[in-house]
Amino acid sequence: MKHEVVVDVLSFVGIVIKQIVCWYETLHYTWMHRFFHTPTPATGNPLFRFPYLHKALRHTPVQRVSPRRFPVPRRHRVGWYKAVLRCAVVAGLGYYMLPDGFAPLARLVQKRETAEIGESLFEPETGMGGMPYFELGLLGLDIKTASLEKDALISGIPEPAEYSKPKLLLYTSYTVQPGDIIGTLALSFGLNQDTLISVNGITNTRLLQINQVLRVPNQDGILYPVKKGDTLDSIAAKFNTPVQALQMVNELFSDSLMINTTLFIPGARLEMLDLQEINGDLFIWPVRGFITSYYGYRSSPFTGIRQFHSGIDIGVPMGTPIRAAMAGRVTSVGFDKSFGNFVVISHHAGYRTLYAHMSVIRTKSGDYVGTGEHIGDAGSTGLSTGPHLHFTVYKNGVTINPRTLIK
Repeated sequence: MKHEVVVDVLSFVGIVIKQIVCWYETLHYTWMHRFFHTPTPATGNPLFRFPYLHKALRHTPVQRVSPRRFPVPRRHRVGWYKAVLRCAVVAGLGYYMLPDGFAPLARLVQKRETAEIGESLFEPETGMGGMPYFELGLLGLDIKTASLEKDALISGIPEPAEYSKPKLLLYTSYTVQPGDIIGTLALSFGLNQDTLISVNGITNTRLLQINQVLRVPNQDGILYPVKKGDTLDSIAAKFNTPVQALQMVNELFSDSLMINTTLFIPGARLEMLDLQEINGDLFIWPVRGFITSYYGYRSSPFTGIRQFHSGIDIGVPMGTPIRAAMAGRVTSVGFDKSFGNFVVISHHAGYRTLYAHMSVIRTKSGDYVGTGEHIGDAGSTGLSTGPHLHFTVYKNGVTINPRTLIK
């Protein structure tokens, strides 16, 4: 049982005992006053009022138990434990209401006892992990470096330089639970999401499956497949990583590398665009509306025949401004009997986007457009049942589901 629970229970029992004693003394005094004609105290009213019984008893001779008058008792006769109970109640309430109990008070007392060292020594603005450090010369102490290293080994607290040294790569496993996402998992393991994505070969974080087993390394970094012509020096220069770190982490005993060998690059990060692609944050919505037709097979609204729909249809009012989903170069502008007025924009890494059924085109081929730039107005040209935007995404010439890449 926790300390605060014990204190609460003892406080409650003390209060109950105190109340029972008060009730007993009140009833006892009232009984003695009514039936033995003891004087009424100055404060308070009698607990029971029986006027006729009182008059009857007044004219009825009653043998006195004692010739002396009973002394008027005190209001609360709870004994010596009254102060003890009050202290216990106050202490319990204080312990219960303080977030950390009495630990801050104990630290404050300890800090005051060691005030001769200096108050500034306890400020946490420097030191590793919130542990303050200071120059021993300020204290007038002469401690050799060897003894400091020995103390560090005994206490298990390494010097700050130890944190920057490479270490062997070790892995643990984790099974994905309902509600897990890469960002929260990486935060719980003390890693960045680039590490989990690269080590586990995740191409789309939105497709993370429950009960999927992930490898969790003991340090940040990404995997890199060795290509033809790569050397340790070139890889270290590319990722701004010391050669010694690559050798230590990957347990390399020579400078020669084999093609297609996978190296772990400590401290490296993924490219921002690659990370946005994997997280599904690569494109913005070209318009804001309702999806009237999704990517994949559907029944044609004109023939009723089941056919593949290469993009998504977003229903919007006529003339709604259409924005470029990502920065790129306009490669094609024109009219098609199916797509009506359309614009095609080429982006990095083999991506292209198609915007169809426009009423007005507001760009031309060869223009460079930024993310969110106005390139046209929504319409219903070509084969269309109403004003909307047909939005298609190509990756190396193959259509993919735009919903997996839109924020």
